[in-house]
Amino acid sequence: MKVFACCEHIDEGIDYIVNETKKAPLIEYLKTEQKCFLCGLKAEYKIYDEKINRCDWCEKAENYIKYHDEEWGVPCYDDKKQFEFLVLESAQAGLSWLTILNKRENYKLAYDNFNVKVVSNYDKDKIEELMNNSGIIRNRRKIEASVNNAKCFIKIQEEFESFSKYIWSFVNNRPVINCFEKIEELPAKTDISERLSKDMKKRGFKFLGPVIVYSHMQAMGLVNDHLISCPRYKECMEYIEKM
Repeated sequence: MKVFACCEHIDEGIDYIVNETKKAPLIEYLKTEQKCFLCGLKAEYKIYDEKINRCDWCEKAENYIKYHDEEWGVPCYDDKKQFEFLVLESAQAGLSWLTILNKRENYKLAYDNFNVKVVSNYDKDKIEELMNNSGIIRNRRKIEASVNNAKCFIKIQEEFESFSKYIWSFVNNRPVINCFEKIEELPAKTDISERLSKDMKKRGFKFLGPVIVYSHMQAMGLVNDHLISCPRYKECMEYIEKM
């Protein structure tokens, strides 16, 4: 069992992880004091049980576990979050998702809290500012693509009322339910992600090929790709049953 604790510094991307020897004292401290044991600010805590049979890919780091346990695969209809993940996933191309996840809060600050209208109006000076920001992936083509994609995103909102309505139409407004037993069974892309990527490309989107698009579908809950042995599989199914 591991303890993950964070205070208000989480907005700056700082996670406090405590090893086994400090586990018990920290739990008691947080229960009574309700503040960060390092800086004194208000804190929250969660206990992650290492014995839980999670999807294999998330066991590398605590923030990966947190992302897996709280976000990945949960059906999302919020356009702001959809845009956030399109920015992050297009930046991921050629890199690991953990690399991007570790920079998520930096992106949030750099990209004006993922306000799509603001991002769509980024000019050359802002792009240069982003190129000099060591907290994000400083790839000019990816940065320029994110601004371009913001413009395309807004056009889709105007046509379909929301980006969510557009993207969910590719799965008939219901998540695709898979039943994988091993991580090796998960596809890198599917016919649906191929069609979606192709349509998005026609609409002007960049750096969103079928593999990246499938990752987006997994993250936003358009498909339940948790292994059937993972507790989150059943929990995500409960979200779906309430739809």
